[in-house]
Formats: sequence, structure tokens, C-alpha cells
Amino acid sequence: MSSVSLWRWGALPAEHRANFIHLYLDIAWFGVLNGSAIAFAAIYAARLGANSWQIGLLTAGPAVISLMFTLPAGQWLQQHRLNKGVFWTSVAYRFFYLPWILLPWLFNPQGQVWSLIVITLVMSIPGTALAVGFNALFAGAVPPEWRGHVTGVRNALLSITFVLTSTGCGLLLERLPFPLGYQMVFAIGFVGAAASSVHLWFVRPDGDVAVRPRTWRGLGDLARPGLSLSNAQTMRTTVGLRYLVQRVRPLLNLRVFRQPFGKILGLLFAFHLGQFLAIPIFPLFWVNNLGLTDAQIGLGNSVFYLLVFFGSTRLGWLTERFGHHRLMVIGIVIMSAYPLLTALTTNLEMFLFTAAVGGVAWSVVGGAISNYILERIPPDDRPANLAWYNLVLNAAVLLGSLLGPILADGLGLIPVLLIAAVARLAAAAALARWG
Repeated sequence: MSSVSLWRWGALPAEHRANFIHLYLDIAWFGVLNGSAIAFAAIYAARLGANSWQIGLLTAGPAVISLMFTLPAGQWLQQHRLNKGVFWTSVAYRFFYLPWILLPWLFNPQGQVWSLIVITLVMSIPGTALAVGFNALFAGAVPPEWRGHVTGVRNALLSITFVLTSTGCGLLLERLPFPLGYQMVFAIGFVGAAASSVHLWFVRPDGDVAVRPRTWRGLGDLARPGLSLSNAQTMRTTVGLRYLVQRVRPLLNLRVFRQPFGKILGLLFAFHLGQFLAIPIFPLFWVNNLGLTDAQIGLGNSVFYLLVFFGSTRLGWLTERFGHHRLMVIGIVIMSAYPLLTALTTNLEMFLFTAAVGGVAWSVVGGAISNYILERIPPDDRPANLAWYNLVLNAAVLLGSLLGPILADGLGLIPVLLIAAVARLAAAAALARWG
């Protein structure tokens, strides 16, 4: 399919055109939400005086909720029509962006930080259901032969709206007094969230679609509905999430750890632990150590996301040349440079270069990890293995996001960034040797 026809509405099949257009507009508005409220939440908390523990809770909270509520969320979705279930969970999840606007009028700075943490935890409950249901809705609304096409357009639209919104919000924050600027940014995010949900209402799956085990095929979407965290570095895969909506006891069988994939689970846990060890540290380092302005941070987020998008467009060629395993190792090696370069950053130019390196790294790792996992799992035992991976992932998110602040309290921000770099590089070496 040519790049020209990719953007022509008339080239879309008539029977699916409405679904495709609403999926495009859904992701475009989600990019507005992602580039405003989500991108600047941790920065706002840091400017209010949040410590590394509190930033860590913002990161780890959704992982805890995902572990606790994925199973009930899947069972709830099975009792409702999928498109309506996804719509109402998106409304329930995104409604909570509205109170963000009101926080400066209701609480002092520390009260706002804790309110932001509590709201993030509560909204992650419907967010988990949204994350579980959206992939099934997408699969039911988009025929297999069109999924690559629709996903490519969605990724492009998400990148465009994210970059424009993040850069614009950064400039807006420069021109408005604190905290009014952040209230405006959160209002922009709420409008984007509401508009995205409206378009989800009009997505109609073809026939009866249920959330059930099936051969999982990664969508390749850069968005992770319901699980987006407060920093571009926290984008993560949801492969395996849908398998946790089944009966949990048959899936979570310890036999997995006696099989070859058990070793892979340990290696991936080490990688994700190193990945999330530094996540709570970045916003504090940017604000407190570098003294970056909101416009500069917004520009850095835009550079990061642009490189993620452009890197993802070359993923097919890279996969053919290196394979999923080698690509994972290469990506994690590059990713290990991100916290190291951050620790060495002293000016805006170095910050933007570091953001570019991080974007390249995540475009490789984020694109390869799902296929690498599926390549290593026996096809006849996919649900159990993927369910365990989802638990291992969330456990690493939780432990890394809380361990980083503990180390930062005793050692400082820069030593933790260096430890995270070494941990990521060690995970790459282990994956190369035993993965």
C-alpha cells in the first residue's frame, strides 16, 4: 500500500471506513491528552516539591492496580457488549483528569501531590479494564489484513499530536504564572480525553467479540490505553494482559518456571527492574538539578517521541537484519546509555541529545519485545506464559519504582542514575548470553 493511499479516506474499504476514521480520531485526541496532562504530571509534582518516593508512587501505582484488578476487569467486560464496555470504562478512567484542574484551589502543595497520587491510583481501576478491552475491540473492528495499515496511521497521528501538544504546552507554561499554566495544561488534557472517548463510542466491532484467549498478535500501537504513566520513558508493553482475564489458577502454574521460558522471565524481570529503577529520578533531576524550564522539558519529550515514531518505521528492516533477540539486546544497550547521559547532562543541548538517544532505544526495545516474547513461548502454552510475563512486568515496575527512591534518599540522584545504567547494561549482557 503506497504512502499516498495511506492517508486517503477514499482508499479505505467502505464497510470499515467509519470504524477506521473514529480509531484515527480517537488516537489523535489521545495524543493531545498524552502530550499535555500525562506528559507534565510528574513535572508538576516535582515543582510542587514532591520527593522521589512520591514520584515513584505515581509510577508504581498503576502497576499495583493492574495486578489487583485485571481479573475482575476482564470478568466485568465479559458481561457487557465490548464496545459499550470499552466506552464506559474510558469515560470512568478519563473523568479523573477533571479534578487535576481543581487541585491548586483545594490543597496546599503537599496536599496536591498526595491528591495526584490517590487520583492516579483510583483512575487506574477503570484504566485497567480499558487496557484489557481495547485490544479486543481493535481486533474486532479492524480486519487482520488492515491492522498494519490502521496501526501505522494511528502511530503517525499520535506522534504528530503528541509533539505539537507537548511543545505547545511547554510554551504555554512559560507564559502563564504557576500554577495557572498547569491548570490550563490539565484542562487541555481533559478535553483531549473526553474527545477520545466520544470517538470510541462510535467504534463498532464486526459481530460478537469477547475478551478471551486467542493467538495474540501485537498491534504495534505506540499508545497503551489506560496504562499510560506520567513520563515518556514509562511507555510499556501490554502483551499478555488479556490472558489474565481468564481463570487465574490454571494460568498461574509454577510449571512455567521449570520450562525454558522460565529463564526468559527472570531475564526480563532484571531488564524491567533496571528500566524502572530510574523512572522516578528523571523528573526530579530535570527540575532540581538541571533547572530546565517547562518549555525545554516539553521540547525534550517531543524529541523523544519523534525518535520513537521514526525508529518504529524502520523496525521491519531492523528485524529482518538482526532478528528479535539481537534487536532486543542492541536496544537495551542503547537504553543503558540514557540514564548515564542524563547523569552527565549539564545543558539543554545535551538534554535534547539524550532524549533522542532514549527515543531511538525505546523504538527498538518497545517494538521488539512483544515479538521476542512470543517467539520464545511454546504456541500450545501461550496463555500461561504471557500471564506470568504480565505479573513479572508489573512486579518489576513496582519494585523498581520504589527501590529507586530508597537508593536516592541514601545516595543521591546521580548515583541512582549510574546504577540504573549499569543494571540495564547487565540485563543486556545476560539476555545476550542466556536469552
